[in-house]
Amino acid sequence: MKSDEIKQLFTQFESASSDLEGIECWSARELQSLLGYSKWENFEKVIQKGKNACTNAGEEVSNHFPDVRKTIPMPKGAQKEIDDILLTRYACYLIAQNGDSRKEEISFAQNYFAIQTRRSELIEQRLLENERVKAREKLGQTEKKLSGVLYERGIDGKGFAIIRSKGDQALFRLNTQSLKKKMGVPTTRPVADFLPTISIKAKDLAAEMTGLNVQSKDLNGQNPIEKEHIDNNLAVRNMLTKRGIVPENLAPAEDVKKLQRKLNADEKKVLKESKTKKK
Repeated sequence: MKSDEIKQLFTQFESASSDLEGIECWSARELQSLLGYSKWENFEKVIQKGKNACTNAGEEVSNHFPDVRKTIPMPKGAQKEIDDILLTRYACYLIAQNGDSRKEEISFAQNYFAIQTRRSELIEQRLLENERVKAREKLGQTEKKLSGVLYERGIDGKGFAIIRSKGDQALFRLNTQSLKKKMGVPTTRPVADFLPTISIKAKDLAAEMTGLNVQSKDLNGQNPIEKEHIDNNLAVRNMLTKRGIVPENLAPAEDVKKLQRKLNADEKKVLKESKTKKK
């Protein structure tokens, strides 16, 4: 998501908020549009998931999702009352967490409602951090799936580790030990935990390609599968270098586990902030 898009969404979310007895809140009808839902019926399902999450957290739903009525203009000067819900920041956060994360508006909202300091540049930074954590989780899932596929084709855990290492060497032009030394990665930690987002996604793409081709080409045994994985990593490397991106020259990123702990801590502050504003 580009900076100008983030700033535009930031302005829209700020403008939609209102103050009720000292509590910051949003209209569900307005939030529906901000989160990219065209039909109220579909958005109601997401709201219900948010209410369920609120209950599971031990909170009173009525404190965060009070029902109200809203008057809207109709043709020829007429007016109509419709159902609406006032949402606290915490309620909005729970709704965003249960929305369609493929929507850019939802991804933005998840981070917007999760932080107390209301500055667009902080939201942008948190979006980037969140993207990196998700990319690392996705790589882990892809490699786990690939390991299962290879196990069915005669590759045990040790063989998979060798194949993955050979793939990294093709992608970064350095063996695992040398890459860790260059990036300052502890010997006991995976390199991927310290890679920038684009390098994590590069590894993930190569692993996805290997999984697909091993099955479509019906490859079996260490040597042909190892060659396939090396070739896929070389292909991804060539794509990056043609665009001026040299993977081994990219600066290492913050430990992804530390980053995840920080994001989790931010999320725990959301409920506390909501309770404080109510007092």
